[in-house]
Amino acid sequence: MKALQYTAVGEEPQVVEVPTPEPGPGEVRVRVTAAGACHSDSFVMGLDAEQYKLFGYPLPMTLGHEGAGVVDKLGAGAAGFDVGDAVAIYGPQGCGQCYQCAQGKENYCPKAAALGIVPPGLGRDGTMAEYVTVPSPRHLVPLEGLDPVANVALTDAGLTPYHAIKGSLPKLVPGSSAVVIGAGGLGHVAIQLLRALSPATVIALDIAQPKLDLAKDVGAHHAFLSDDSAADAVRAVVGAGGATAVFDFVAFQPTIDLAQAVTGPEGDVVLVGVGGGQARVGVLAAPYDSTIRAPYWGSRSELFEVLDLARAGTIHVETETFSLDDAPEAYRRLHDGTLRGRAVIVP
Repeated sequence: MKALQYTAVGEEPQVVEVPTPEPGPGEVRVRVTAAGACHSDSFVMGLDAEQYKLFGYPLPMTLGHEGAGVVDKLGAGAAGFDVGDAVAIYGPQGCGQCYQCAQGKENYCPKAAALGIVPPGLGRDGTMAEYVTVPSPRHLVPLEGLDPVANVALTDAGLTPYHAIKGSLPKLVPGSSAVVIGAGGLGHVAIQLLRALSPATVIALDIAQPKLDLAKDVGAHHAFLSDDSAADAVRAVVGAGGATAVFDFVAFQPTIDLAQAVTGPEGDVVLVGVGGGQARVGVLAAPYDSTIRAPYWGSRSELFEVLDLARAGTIHVETETFSLDDAPEAYRRLHDGTLRGRAVIVP
């Protein structure tokens, strides 16, 4: 079968021929109908040799942690789905036995690292291939009529902002405000979620005018360039009290500093991006009683909720599609910031 693999540190991913995987006991093989490209993949491919070794990722590695497809073959003992069922794949997989996993919070499984359990495309072969094996049927969620190409990105680009925003919803009351830094693949979904789930005034910030246009198209009340004037522009909207919550989908040092500069007392600074910046903590470092969170992905039950929002027409993902052969170009466009929304690979 064909697969898009990262084969050497510092090199572009390549489309290669690899053996079609066979599902082991308890596993499920899925014929992939759609796979999403994500900045997390770019982060992995941007690591130098020493950093890559520290993360422990194998080479070669098939990319892709967003996946949807059709159940193709069941390993011995696998149950709960039938061949032909259309499914989305839940990515942040855990042990399935601990307290966190019992709640569906496999994204916070404390045993996963020690057991060598890693997400697809982020430590083991992922979804950018014609077929992928899934360790357990519990990591599959029925699509129930949803178009896999239009909705595959919800497994991360929808689930991650949904999980991040849910933690701040008690504060997003009438009269509140929410700032979204980075209006790209995750950010444009976050804007829709904030509009659907809260009465907050939503302000989008980005360095690219096309992404600000997208932000306005999907519901942002205000959209400003993320430059030296951004903090003043936000303050002019939210007033002296500052923003109630800021969701940073970039998390480079300048964006984290901007987030803390516009957050008000008791506000939330939510760091979602993997830019590697650090927030200041302390009585004099941030507004009084403000909270800094760094959530990761989302729970299995939250993926059900996100897909339900999509079925209701509440949220959608702007997508550009690429064939598997053209997948390297999708990552070039992602790196250059010229995608409108999310890139989806259709094998």
